[in-house]
Amino acid sequence: MYKIVIIGPESTGKSHLSEALSRHYGEPWVPEYAREYLEGLGRPYRYDDLLQIARGQIRAEEELDGQAKELLFCDTDLRVIKIWSEHKYRTTDPWIRQQIKVRAYDLYLLTDIDMPWQEDPLREHPDPDLRTHFMAQYESELDASGVPWVKISGSETNRLESAIQVINRSKGKWGPSP
Repeated sequence: MYKIVIIGPESTGKSHLSEALSRHYGEPWVPEYAREYLEGLGRPYRYDDLLQIARGQIRAEEELDGQAKELLFCDTDLRVIKIWSEHKYRTTDPWIRQQIKVRAYDLYLLTDIDMPWQEDPLREHPDPDLRTHFMAQYESELDASGVPWVKISGSETNRLESAIQVINRSKGKWGPSP
């Protein structure tokens, strides 16, 4: 199974790209569980909620893993929660950190901040300086991970075409995750 994570700051087209790649390859994609969780929460989220979101994300990923033939597209992973938690709470739950170490992925597609901000009640940081800050955080996190990653930029169409080219070139170049 070749696992691809689509990752990046808020409002950078991760979900659109994940869904489009899923349609293109006829393979499943794991939606971002945080959206489902937060929409049903009925109150502002707290630090403890991030652990529940992390567990829900993994649970959703494991459920869809069995449906994939060759590829599984993940709309975010626990690195998103780590970056968010460090920014907002200055710490990350140890369980989340441990899961980041043991969960294997084959490729990351980092969505660039070159798309216009789309207002959404679940999004928190439209400020361009903060978007730049978060982009740098993702790049640093991915560099430290040792997993291959590629920045995906441009219009939705360009992003999809670029992502398909990267996936087609890289599939098989790196061994599949366990």
